[in-house]
Amino acid sequence: MKIARLGLDRGPRYAVLDEDSDEFVLLSDDPLFGSVTPTGQRLPADRARLVSPMIPRSKVVGFAGTYDEEPCATPAGLTVFLKPNTAVVGPGDPIVPPAFADRLSHGAELAVVIGRVAKDCPVERAGEAIFGYTVANDVTAQTRDVACAKGFDTACPLGPVIDTDADPGDLALTSRVDGRERLSGSTGQLAFSVPELVSYASSIFTLLPGDVILTGSPHGRGDVEPGQTVEVECEGIGVLRNPVARR
Repeated sequence: MKIARLGLDRGPRYAVLDEDSDEFVLLSDDPLFGSVTPTGQRLPADRARLVSPMIPRSKVVGFAGTYDEEPCATPAGLTVFLKPNTAVVGPGDPIVPPAFADRLSHGAELAVVIGRVAKDCPVERAGEAIFGYTVANDVTAQTRDVACAKGFDTACPLGPVIDTDADPGDLALTSRVDGRERLSGSTGQLAFSVPELVSYASSIFTLLPGDVILTGSPHGRGDVEPGQTVEVECEGIGVLRNPVARR
């Protein structure tokens, strides 16, 4: 099931994509906190305006080093960082470079959407905490301060949908800048499995419904400049496209 959040005149609404008819079926509730109940209303996909599939209620947890050629022995050796929910934007929203940094880089990442409270979750039960998966662009400003580099407004594009049925074991990841490929890899190259990353994150933070975990980006040339457009694609989930704005 692919769940989207649509920008409508009366505010955002959740919907499920009917791939046979290429239509979105509107839902009566937020599926992260309620049931997946269709209202019967439909909207053609080509007329829908997608917004971020969720605004995390508390945090985005990011991992770096998950695609290193010489990975650390345990997840405890990874670099962990946080992005606030104010960093999250959706498909088509501009990435706005902060005033304190002249250079930006991007990442192509599988993002895990948490669906239930989890603390000190063992690896074998980590799947119970996962609601689904989406695509993320971990935008980073070139500055020495990690909080500023990772947490500025628009630093975390997410979308286009949440896929509740995706198998994260071996999904192709690709990024393109103005149509030219920059980053490429597969989640099969992750040093640690998605359940291991979720389990480790839950040992540091209490994970709440709607929280997002960024699983890391394949290596490559990730610089982007104002006026360019970045596309991040995850096999089976979709393409997340965002322009980089000029200040």
